[in-house]
Amino acid sequence: MPPNSQMVIDPHIHMTSRTTYDYLVMKEYGVVAVIEPAFWLGQPRTHIGTFQDYFNSLIGWERFRAGQFGVRHYCTISINPKEANNEALAEQVMELLPLYACKEGVVALGEVGFDDMTAAEEKYFRLQLELAKELDKLVLVHTPHRNKKEGTSRSMDICLEHGLDPLQVVIDHANEETVAEVLDRGFWCAFSIYPNTKMGNERMVEVLKKYGSDRIFIDSAADWGLSDPLAVPKTAQLMLESGIPQEQVTAVCYGNALKAYGQSGEMKADDWLNPPAIDQRQLYNGNSVLRGQTPTIYDPAKESMIIR
Repeated sequence: MPPNSQMVIDPHIHMTSRTTYDYLVMKEYGVVAVIEPAFWLGQPRTHIGTFQDYFNSLIGWERFRAGQFGVRHYCTISINPKEANNEALAEQVMELLPLYACKEGVVALGEVGFDDMTAAEEKYFRLQLELAKELDKLVLVHTPHRNKKEGTSRSMDICLEHGLDPLQVVIDHANEETVAEVLDRGFWCAFSIYPNTKMGNERMVEVLKKYGSDRIFIDSAADWGLSDPLAVPKTAQLMLESGIPQEQVTAVCYGNALKAYGQSGEMKADDWLNPPAIDQRQLYNGNSVLRGQTPTIYDPAKESMIIR
């Protein structure tokens, strides 16, 4: 690992949009686990089969690909707010969700919530909250990039109207405008360290200095946009350099995400503290993660682990 690295979790990253090389580098920088929420791929899906194939990749290929580099992969399943506006297709996706929500490695329903705060988005937000209650699943809420404060408040109102326990709901893409209300109302408050559109890492340091680390954690939300899959370890390092105590850094970059999503029963520290051996000769449906490279074969349990 690089100097001063520590174990971190990235609890919101869209690895479908990232390269296998990203897994290799993330592992070197201390990322031991990731959570990949279902999201919009950049262009509309036009039929139910595209959702089915996508969900299959989240619970199958991506888990395999990450594991081949020693990173544990989990996911959340949903119809995202943006695509909820295609109501005919959204109805079909709702029928798929119960088939995937309880698969191995699925830690929550999400991302759900608002994009443009339309009536259709609210309808499928509410339907998915009811499904989460029925299946006893956690919920990951996407707060809108526009009308952030109004959308965040409304999202929490709706969660409470449906009787959800705030400690089983993660409110993501928080910022300075919304953090106080999220914490005051008892929800988990997640910040996406994403250039320009969400939260910068220097701003995150100031938020932590003001609000502390209770029920706060960070993620990269890295996807096909200009984003950084190393945002969590880099921000952890900046926090330490800025005088944030180690225990708070560990909480917001590792412990709190584990505590929140560990409630699912699908995610536990033993998954990466006592990992299975890695054999890159293995195939997934006949496909390798390698492209001409020599396969790596090793047992992580027999290697020394540096934790600072």
